[in-house]
Amino acid sequence: MTASAPLIGLDIGGTKTAAALIGPDGDVLERRQVPTPARSGPEAVLDAAAVLAADLLDAAGSGPVGVGTAGTVDPATGTIRYATDSLPGWTGTPVAHALAERLARPVLVTNDVNAAALGECWSGAGRARTHLLLVSIGTGLGAAIIRNGRIEAGARGGAGGVGHLPVPSAERLRCGCGRYGHLEAIASGSGLSAAYAVETGARVTGQAVAQRAAAGDAVAQQVLDRAGTVLGAALAGLVALLDPQAVLVAGGAAGALLPAASAAYSAELPAGWADVPLLPAALGADAVMVGAVRLVMTHSEQ
Repeated sequence: MTASAPLIGLDIGGTKTAAALIGPDGDVLERRQVPTPARSGPEAVLDAAAVLAADLLDAAGSGPVGVGTAGTVDPATGTIRYATDSLPGWTGTPVAHALAERLARPVLVTNDVNAAALGECWSGAGRARTHLLLVSIGTGLGAAIIRNGRIEAGARGGAGGVGHLPVPSAERLRCGCGRYGHLEAIASGSGLSAAYAVETGARVTGQAVAQRAAAGDAVAQQVLDRAGTVLGAALAGLVALLDPQAVLVAGGAAGALLPAASAAYSAELPAGWADVPLLPAALGADAVMVGAVRLVMTHSEQ
């Protein structure tokens, strides 16, 4: 692998699977995407990912393929330790080994939020920073910790599970893990939906809650403000714990929560970390693929 050779990054999620050819500066040169055949099982998902990557192999260098995937990944083996029902049967899938067999080249795998954080550090909103906390807010809530430009995976590959922090105002809301009162239960798309249902009896999506707030629905705005305030305060506390250079917020629900979160973050941030900004992520849907390639590059530098 030469320094100038483009590499392939894969993003395997419950809804879509995407591949991109990434240049040496983090630029996306080509993209491919298909719906993830999640209900057809892990082999079908792996086959779909391999087909996308294979279509780009001729234009790529000879280095490994990088993968960011939903689920907790064993950093030593590239096997899925745990995954939700968004990818049925994904737990236990040896993603690195299975894709390496299909593509006839090495494959490196990490969790998709970890990959997104690496991508943002390399060529996104965290550019030129080597210590970063990224929180991804979609249907659920996940986070990644970057230290010295590398993923802090933890002992089991599960570091960054900040969605399961107990927080106020979420006592009546059920987290995706099955327990009540966690950050994900209030500050996520599913959390916004559940909180609005508690207040009104109407079950709508988190996106619809944000749309209703923008249209003047006072209850929807209250739900957003409460969730954003809880999120911002929690992030301020995490800054004191982790000492990052910046906190990035990504994901489909991020924009709706950021105004209230920013106000609470500024109010709660300890004085010693007053220069740590809370920023929107910049790479959007490309972040995981860009970061998966960065994973390959940092591995080769070890």
